[in-house]
Amino acid sequence: MKVLITGANGLLGQKLVLQLAKNNSAFLATSKGENRNPDCPSANYTSMDICDQHAVFEVFERYKPTHVIHTAAITNVDACEVNPDLCYQVNVEGTRYLVEASSKHEAHFQCLSTDFVFDGLKGNYKEEDAPNPLGHYANSKVEAEKLLQESEFSNWSIVRTIIVYGTGNNLTRTNIVCWAKDALSKGQEIRIIDDQFRAPTWADDLAWACVRICKLNKTGIFHISGPETMSIYEIVERVARHFSISTNSLVRTDSSTLNQPAKRPPRTGFDLSKSRRELGYNPMTLEETLPFI
Repeated sequence: MKVLITGANGLLGQKLVLQLAKNNSAFLATSKGENRNPDCPSANYTSMDICDQHAVFEVFERYKPTHVIHTAAITNVDACEVNPDLCYQVNVEGTRYLVEASSKHEAHFQCLSTDFVFDGLKGNYKEEDAPNPLGHYANSKVEAEKLLQESEFSNWSIVRTIIVYGTGNNLTRTNIVCWAKDALSKGQEIRIIDDQFRAPTWADDLAWACVRICKLNKTGIFHISGPETMSIYEIVERVARHFSISTNSLVRTDSSTLNQPAKRPPRTGFDLSKSRRELGYNPMTLEETLPFI
């Protein structure tokens, strides 16, 4: 197994590097720009812009991967809403170039996707539930999924996930758990919504599942998330409780007060039955992961 990772400087990308190194699996980590992860050997890294088709094909020709785990994307939902062209270029066209290269080299292509493909009207979504995206980011991920679902190329998997959290090196974006712990410990006032519900996903569990799919050469869609769905407010409250941090600076609010450009699905969460059955996926609860934060 020779795995090519995109978005390797991101949180999930860094966890994939750790998983593959631990398993003594061959891998090539790629991101746009220099290697920002000191845990990734320079010999296992190369810069690659997924929006540059020539660069993508050149890296594939040189490395000849057997598996690709595609995590690179613009995931800032509001940024995608105000700049839909860039969102489409990266999340759809970049994915298209990678799919074409994977097909040419007969490599298994795994695409990371999101709970935001759903409208959030029912929650506890199964893999076969029909997407209904609410904004440009969500629509770009649906379009990326369709590239695979409507292709003659069949050696692919889609991994949908929800609010990924954990610690990493030199990350350009933080995540709800680490941010909340830091802000509350400093006594900073934070306003947290209580009317959106998600299943927070520990990045290490997600990385394990991504690698597991590659090892087993599984195809199709897999829902990978934490085991519990809760409000965003409850996530922060439970983080504070675990670390014995005062919640005096925590203010409960709702999404109508935020004036965010992009709509969010009110309730997601996944039915994990397929992933538990086919992968042996057994994610940890939020409290079980917090000692590692």
